[in-house]
Amino acid sequence: MAKKDQPHVLPVPVPAVEPRAWYSRFSDFDISLFRAGKHYKLYEKFGSHVVTHDGLDGTYFAVWAPNARQVSVEGNFNGWNRSSHPMSVRWDGSGIWETFIPGVGTGEVYKYVINSNTGESLEKADPFALRWEEPPSTASIVWDTWYEWKDESWMKSRYERNALNKPMSVYEVHFGSWARSMESPNEFLSYRQMAAKLIPYLKEMGFTHVEFLPMMEHPFYPSWGYQITGYFAATSRFGTPQDFMYLIEQLHQNDIGLILDWVPSHFPGDEHGLYRFDGTHLYEHADMKKGFHPDWKSYIFNYGRNEVRSFLISNAIFWLDRYHADGLRVDAVASMLYLDYSREGGEWIPNEYGGNENLEAISFLKEFNEAVYGHFPDVQTIAEESTAFPSVSKPTYAGGLGFGMKWMMGWMNDTLDYFSRDPVHRKYHHNRITFSTEYAFTENFMLPFSHDEVVHGKGSLLNRMPGDDWQKFANLRLLYLYMFTHPGTKCLFMGNEIGQSAEWDFNRSLDWHLLEHTPHQGVSEMVKSVNKLYTSEPALYEKSFESTGFEWIEGGDSENSVLVYSRKGNERARDLLIVLNLTPVPRTTWRIGLPAEGKWQIILNSDDQKFYGSGFVREEMIISEEISWHGKKQSGLMNLPPLGGMVLKRAD
Repeated sequence: MAKKDQPHVLPVPVPAVEPRAWYSRFSDFDISLFRAGKHYKLYEKFGSHVVTHDGLDGTYFAVWAPNARQVSVEGNFNGWNRSSHPMSVRWDGSGIWETFIPGVGTGEVYKYVINSNTGESLEKADPFALRWEEPPSTASIVWDTWYEWKDESWMKSRYERNALNKPMSVYEVHFGSWARSMESPNEFLSYRQMAAKLIPYLKEMGFTHVEFLPMMEHPFYPSWGYQITGYFAATSRFGTPQDFMYLIEQLHQNDIGLILDWVPSHFPGDEHGLYRFDGTHLYEHADMKKGFHPDWKSYIFNYGRNEVRSFLISNAIFWLDRYHADGLRVDAVASMLYLDYSREGGEWIPNEYGGNENLEAISFLKEFNEAVYGHFPDVQTIAEESTAFPSVSKPTYAGGLGFGMKWMMGWMNDTLDYFSRDPVHRKYHHNRITFSTEYAFTENFMLPFSHDEVVHGKGSLLNRMPGDDWQKFANLRLLYLYMFTHPGTKCLFMGNEIGQSAEWDFNRSLDWHLLEHTPHQGVSEMVKSVNKLYTSEPALYEKSFESTGFEWIEGGDSENSVLVYSRKGNERARDLLIVLNLTPVPRTTWRIGLPAEGKWQIILNSDDQKFYGSGFVREEMIISEEISWHGKKQSGLMNLPPLGGMVLKRAD
């Protein structure tokens, strides 16, 4: 950390010098791209880079501070002297300051001292630093991202695993609270320790991908990573950048993809961070009606500034390039799209046409997606977008924002509202459980039960289920069967898969001891089974985003709260039939329409005793009869378990 007793002296400004006079990583073309907002690999230029120049080993530093009067580098190597190592501003008006310091190498701790044109002297960490000190310390560290990757097989084949006609079952993880050290419950697992524990668990549970809440450096741990200061640095809380790369490599070697939460919507006002970086509102809007986020007390990027667009898009490309991430889940997209988001009248500025759409942010998001898919066509971008903004997951050439997928927040809210109600009242809210199919194919939807649903007094998913203990667990298992047979990809937050009883607490481990108890074991086995079903049955994923992949057999029986629907894949895929009894009333000799004649085998039953169910249904096969029912020529009689769902498949 920089010493705080150094005098704030403004040195005489260094005159602009043509870059030919010293070492520079910038060409004239780099500068033109940067200023046009089209440079997508700024991490190769800005920041600190260990190099050899004129036969001397040292470190090159470059930072953007166009409104600074003087910039210098301070660190351990010069005793945190604010004026001993001044930087030179480029002659071309780009606002980039550079210097080469001999003898400074990997591991050196540093900050920039920025003397503004208003007389302030600011200590700032490097926006492009590849590593930071572990919080609460805030200085940057000279580092690199060199790693000898051994995940070639995954990288060559991931276009198949990430394709829109393949299954994607995502396990959402907050790194610091998934599990803690056995020796000390307050000690985090490192990146390498996590690799040893998390990966076998993901394979056992059957998830195809893991999504980490933001892993970029953030000073305030209770922000869960969403208040980022070090956009290009994996948090040092859990190890080095190379340790994180090892974890990702191990995921890939075990056929598990990685999605990173990415936060281009806002950043905190910490004095060492991006806020008022050179003494002016450089990265954020100067007008707080556009530049301040009232919900999170943070600052909104100026998407209309070309250099800021280059910074953000370069950051997205960086994690896909240097860390081999397989996708980015983009946080708080709705807050970016609307100028009046969380604002009352008079607290926001309309766009040039008088509307509430943030045209600069919309343009940025389109460019971001075009750049990502242009460089990495085999990844996915996923929008957390909670409004009815049109065509979020449609290509930009068709007028969309260009995301690969969008979180289906309406489905999530309606589903949890429905399942939280006492079954005796569900018949009055039947549309809550059926309405989603009215719009399910307007976007490429991912179904999320995320971290946001188990915090801030909402309770765990288990304890949002009604009834006694047996009914709570039965409802939860039924919820998961419904989720995994509904069109769309899947996202489940950690702890939900074991029936976590308590609300999520970021300060401690999940309650893994619950798996010593049969009901929680049953939930765990159920999630394993629905994951296996989802990833092995093409009817559940080949047409996730096509209306031809879903058909209601019976969607209007509100009185009995029974749903029957089928899922369909391509020609070679066998249709599946799903029957849900959303009440605790067992139903016998219940007739349902069948898509085709023959024998229909029950391949999954959420009420099975191995899941802690009642085992009410004993039969394994339904035989069709030539009796018209539910608009089908064939039908069959079956028993329906209480608060249970079944998946049937036509036998050979």
